[in-house]
Amino acid sequence: MTSTFRTGIIKTLTVPLHAESFPGGLPSFLVRDDILCWTRREAGLVGFGEIARFTATGPERFLEADIWWRHLVLEADIEDAVDCPGTGPVAFGSFAFSKVSAHESRLLVPEIVVGLRDGQAWLTQLTFDDGELTEAGARAALDRWLRSDSASADSDPPLLAAEAPATEATLHTGSLSEEDWMSAVAAGVKEIRTGALEKLVLARDIVATIPAGVNAARVLRELSARYRECWTYGVDGLVGATPEMLIQVEGRTAQARVLAGTLDRRDADGMAGSPLEFAERVLAGSEKQRHEHDIAIQSLTTQLAPFSEAMNAHSEPFILELPNVWHLASDVKAELAEVEGHVPTCLALINALHPTAAVCGTPTTVAGALIRKLEHLDRGPYAGPVGWLDAAGNGEWGIALRGAVIESPQTVRLYAGCGVVDGSVPETELAETWAKFRPMLESLGISS
Repeated sequence: MTSTFRTGIIKTLTVPLHAESFPGGLPSFLVRDDILCWTRREAGLVGFGEIARFTATGPERFLEADIWWRHLVLEADIEDAVDCPGTGPVAFGSFAFSKVSAHESRLLVPEIVVGLRDGQAWLTQLTFDDGELTEAGARAALDRWLRSDSASADSDPPLLAAEAPATEATLHTGSLSEEDWMSAVAAGVKEIRTGALEKLVLARDIVATIPAGVNAARVLRELSARYRECWTYGVDGLVGATPEMLIQVEGRTAQARVLAGTLDRRDADGMAGSPLEFAERVLAGSEKQRHEHDIAIQSLTTQLAPFSEAMNAHSEPFILELPNVWHLASDVKAELAEVEGHVPTCLALINALHPTAAVCGTPTTVAGALIRKLEHLDRGPYAGPVGWLDAAGNGEWGIALRGAVIESPQTVRLYAGCGVVDGSVPETELAETWAKFRPMLESLGISS
């Protein structure tokens, strides 16, 4: 593990902002390609700059990051006039999916954070310097970041996909061709039928080359405008809009949103009844989809139970409507119990929960080994936790789905995966990956 920051005690100042002063909400601040971002609808957090960074690899990456963060904020000098989740010291994070991945998991502490929640807005400045922090200084620092010559995206309103100009781009095969990936799905089904496991999640990647360059700020604005029910994230070149919440912690309350079961909205074209009636009939009425969803719910609740004194989940999944697909979804809520004298932190919970059946399979040990054998792919941060945490233990951590990694100024690697169970058809699963690629492709201006 490594950490980079100037020595000393971290100081933070949080002051209120007038939410009315930015009617577009937080997406109006998405003007830099290097911004840190976690937004849903108009709310969330965005960060500018970087004063500290932690990186780690391996099976202990979550616990090592947790220790680093708690030591950093233990003696912090915090002045907070707002005092709500996301104020004071904040770090944005992205973690590798696999414990054997070479990809570095990371926590990044920004210099400036702007937050919006329940109509309340704030500005936080963070520093290791000895000088006094003032409201005027914090506002001036934010203005410098917003007006910096290095800002690489204009502040035009986002274009929806129907309006977006087509980008001259080339799509390339990733780690496996479509034929080889379908063979991997068939091999996974064969393993499931032996009884070795119940479910396997297989991912694939494609690479987009965009000669004109990747405009990350525009991608984030596109995603936040079109996928308002998802959490749009941007951390160190990882961008996307996830519909799945791994864990959200506020005080002693933890919540999660579990997805498993997918239907492409284009499949409803020409079908009788309303699109939602079609989704309910085909998705909620499918034994295969319901079985896959039940496995995902059981996985999360079993892992969360030792940390909870009370828990409830939807008895029936609901249909989550997104612009590209429908999902079977369930929300889980738990009251956290004290473990060894304290409420578990976000990262301690993530260490226990990840990977869930929704992104790995079950049993996870067997599924994880089979993933490494069949995918021929280092997922990097794809399907790993992404989000933020504060000094009080609050935080929101989604699963990095519907996303991509910007690998160079002109190159983006996109990821998508599918749950494989007994009865999965390789051609159908391949089509599902293309439906899941669609948010990123459209946000990049690539027709799909």
